[in-house]
Amino acid sequence: MSQIAINEPAEIQADAELPSAATVALVQLALACGGFGIGTGEFAIMGLLPNVAETFSVTTPQAGYVISAYALGVVIGAPVIAVLAAKIARRTLLLTLMLVFAAGNILSAVAPTFETFTLLRFVSGLPHGAYFGVAALVAAAMVPVHRRARAVGRVMLGLTVATLLGTPATTLFGQSLDWQVAFLTVGVVGLLTVALIWFHVPKDRVSEEASFSRELGAFRRPQVWLTLGIAAVGYGGMFAMFSYIASTTTKVAMLPETAVPIMLVLFGVGMNAGNFIGSWLADKSLLGTIGGSLIYNIVVLTTFSLTAANPFMLGLSVFLVGCGFAAGPALQTRLMDVAADAQTLAAASNHSAFNIANAIGAWLGGLVIAWGYGFAATGYVGAALSFLGLFVFAASARLERRSTQVA
Repeated sequence: MSQIAINEPAEIQADAELPSAATVALVQLALACGGFGIGTGEFAIMGLLPNVAETFSVTTPQAGYVISAYALGVVIGAPVIAVLAAKIARRTLLLTLMLVFAAGNILSAVAPTFETFTLLRFVSGLPHGAYFGVAALVAAAMVPVHRRARAVGRVMLGLTVATLLGTPATTLFGQSLDWQVAFLTVGVVGLLTVALIWFHVPKDRVSEEASFSRELGAFRRPQVWLTLGIAAVGYGGMFAMFSYIASTTTKVAMLPETAVPIMLVLFGVGMNAGNFIGSWLADKSLLGTIGGSLIYNIVVLTTFSLTAANPFMLGLSVFLVGCGFAAGPALQTRLMDVAADAQTLAAASNHSAFNIANAIGAWLGGLVIAWGYGFAATGYVGAALSFLGLFVFAASARLERRSTQVA
């Protein structure tokens, strides 16, 4: 198996000889398979919260804590792993992360208590951010610079396809058989990813300059913090709505439980459309794609709250909210640009930021529900978070203009 310098910063790769299209396609397939497993494991729980709550004799909002526990695992795991693994080859790191992810999900399927299950969801979340961050860097390093966002989008395609196929399927089987089947299935997908990475991702060499201190240098750059802030604040709205979509479907739109997988499919179709369009737009204008998606989210999340009682409008709103994922590839690529030579930590931290958004969204959504405003009000929470994200985006854009003027 040949060695490719996929552990070098993007600017070093710009003039390097790139691998064949077939090699790139197989690598992207292997990496996307891992994204499929992670996406299924992360989102399936949202359609199964009532089932989990019934099994462990807790309320649905209390069951929502497992979503926050997983998100916390991502938040902690991404930067810590990225720094500690600075001297580890990226292929080796990807294999290790997937093994931990697979084990965490298989054990989640046999957790005896709610506390144990919550802890195992935290453990399962630890590899999430680092995997996506490293996978994005590997994919981007194997294509021309002007096609980076689309390469990142293809890796994230595994995540978006998970919302389209994996999450609805595991939710349907979880409801009809046993919700534990969902996590056992995710664990098997993790093991399959290990095999695909082993056979298809080329061995790489670690950069001689790689070090803990170089990776930590990412956090000395204001634009890194601002970009992470956009993701952490501005995109919590999607999770505030989606975390409680099962109950919104059955208790607000008054649809049967069998309609929940349909809503998940609509959300998945939206995410895939957003990923495709957003990747293309991001290669044209990163900041334009990010700012535009925040404004878009404010509109569609408000519409969700206003029309959730209507089954047709609920389905349309869920689809449109899913399209808001258009910012995912743009934010990931933006971090590659502003992180300079500390790309691993910055890229991995993007998923920490998104899972801070996940935790904030699920938490605030649960609070609003507990206060008696109902499940439909989660859209208003999401719109408010997107509005706050616009202020962070404005600060980043302003700093960008100042830097350009000074240069």
